Amino acid sequence: MKQYKFSDNFLFGSSTSGPQSEGFYNKANKNIWDYWFEISKEKFHNQVGPEYTSNFFRDYKDDIKLIKETGHNVFRTSIQWSRIVKDFNTLELDETAVEFYNNVIDELIKNDIEPIICLYHFDMPLKLQEIGGFENREVVELYARYAAKMFEIYGDKVHKWFTFNEPIVVAEGGYLYKFHYPEVVSFKRAAQVVYNMNLASAKAVKAFKESGKKGDIGIILNLTPSYPRDENNKEDLKASHICDLIFNRSFLDPAVKGEFPADLIDFVNENNLTPICEEGDKDILRENTISLLGINYYQPRRVKARESKFESDALMPENFFEPYEMPNRLMNPYRGWEIYYKGIYDIAKNIQENYSNIKWLITENGMGVENEERFIKNGIVEDDYRIEFVSEHLKWLHKGIEEGSNCIGYLMWTPIDCWSWLNAYKNRYGFIRFDLESGKKTIKKSGYWFKELVKNKGFEG
Repeated sequence: MKQYKFSDNFLFGSSTSGPQSEGFYNKANKNIWDYWFEISKEKFHNQVGPEYTSNFFRDYKDDIKLIKETGHNVFRTSIQWSRIVKDFNTLELDETAVEFYNNVIDELIKNDIEPIICLYHFDMPLKLQEIGGFENREVVELYARYAAKMFEIYGDKVHKWFTFNEPIVVAEGGYLYKFHYPEVVSFKRAAQVVYNMNLASAKAVKAFKESGKKGDIGIILNLTPSYPRDENNKEDLKASHICDLIFNRSFLDPAVKGEFPADLIDFVNENNLTPICEEGDKDILRENTISLLGINYYQPRRVKARESKFESDALMPENFFEPYEMPNRLMNPYRGWEIYYKGIYDIAKNIQENYSNIKWLITENGMGVENEERFIKNGIVEDDYRIEFVSEHLKWLHKGIEEGSNCIGYLMWTPIDCWSWLNAYKNRYGFIRFDLESGKKTIKKSGYWFKELVKNKGFEG
């Protein structure tokens, strides 16, 4: 048995988001999920939509008490743009929402839990999607103004900010694979969204610097290390390189280095994907890099060179590679995702060696399980699988930190079982169970284990 110890100031906690936890209560505007559920209920698991989610808007004091009971010293959530802004052009705010987020931040601080705030978590306001969402440069400017206002209001109490959560998912979900609204299939439009969101993030970073508020600002990226089938096969290596450029480095490089990778620029130009740019954009990206990187890690990507023509009416990323299933891989059967613990170490080393060893933290790492009520004994979910999932990832993260990686924290997805987009409540991720019928919330075995982990600044394993 080995002792895995973390520093006294290491951040241990979990993450959620506004649209997945708050419910629709008192919202000033609809977002794209509210609307999509209205018009396409059949797309959502068991036709459960975002109206109630886990009722954080109503129950935040009791929820934070439970979060405290599971040992957290940090907690991440997001402000809903559609909740807090009444009029996007005039930036008139909804005072009920302003007070709500103030109360949440104050309640966290009162409980010795540091608040981390993300400004955008997949929840484009419907009125702004109607004018093109992040395809439209006007929305980029509106987002930057919204960000500046949030820093002004909450910046004296919040010292860790993130501009976006998983922005590549906005592009791939909404503009390639149709698992987010507006269900478009266009690589070129996806490329424009990627470009504009990079620009929007940089403009928000600029606004934070100009605000004079103390703290860090960054972006949260869901990094999926791209492993080739055969490290000695040039075509497999090329396939994994293209995959890495599209899904990882399209945001990682601009955020940390202030520029897009030269190979990615060549790729989009060669494939007629070049986004519309404006003079001065390069300067904005170069001068407004992040000071803190958030990384969501769930699974790797394993790819190989295409062995047959990809049949599609539209150009897609899969024209350039195809998935490779590694023999004997460990799987989460409920999500169809590979579990690869060492991937978290590979990310740590990549950041250390190729991205100036920037300060970073794991902002999500999670184990989604279906029908968790099967594991209830004496009123508690016996989720040993989640404890194993966390501890095995932490062992590899610990190794990366021992070798010099500048990781300052680990946040699990999620504190309380939350609504998860089209999947609704199909898979449960929380340290705390949420009973959909009664609304009751109870700490799982993993929540009690996590409390001991934080108390001891580590674990034995």
